[in-house]
Amino acid sequence: MVKKIVILGPESTGKSTLCKQLAVHYNTIWVEEYAREYLLKNGTNYSYDNLLDIAKGQIAFEELAVERSSLAVADSSEQRTTNNEQLVFIDTDMYVMKVWCEFVFEKCHHWILNRIAERKYDLYLLCNTDLPWVKDELREYPDLATREKLYHHYKDILINQNVPWVDISGGYEDRLQKAIAAADKL
Repeated sequence: MVKKIVILGPESTGKSTLCKQLAVHYNTIWVEEYAREYLLKNGTNYSYDNLLDIAKGQIAFEELAVERSSLAVADSSEQRTTNNEQLVFIDTDMYVMKVWCEFVFEKCHHWILNRIAERKYDLYLLCNTDLPWVKDELREYPDLATREKLYHHYKDILINQNVPWVDISGGYEDRLQKAIAAADKL
């Protein structure tokens, strides 16, 4: 059985780095953020409807990774597991899409909201804003005030749902150790 752990938070909070590190630690796979691929291909001048396309791409990435992970467990006993469960780390989910839609366009697609209601996860890791912002061609919010506002949107969502979650803060090594401790509790 596959356990799904979602890493979320504002941009430039170490989500992708943490996913990669966790995948290496547990000898498993991770789901990349589809938005990066989409925006690099199509440009950063996105619309409300583009966010729905991005959300659908993210779900497709996740489904493929879970299927690959399930097959890998069936084919190999070499996977490192926690309590005989295969872990898959997911960089971004529909909560991120909801916050993005609402923050930029002040509304959210019903399709995204329906996926939030339907999809099940085992743990959320919320990356805090205490890492320095790193510029890249896709990032939109270099100011700490905006990043903190987004962080609180995510935190409010996580407080008001039933899946366990852990705040991930500190330097990169501290973040990794907190994430490993949280995943090991599964």
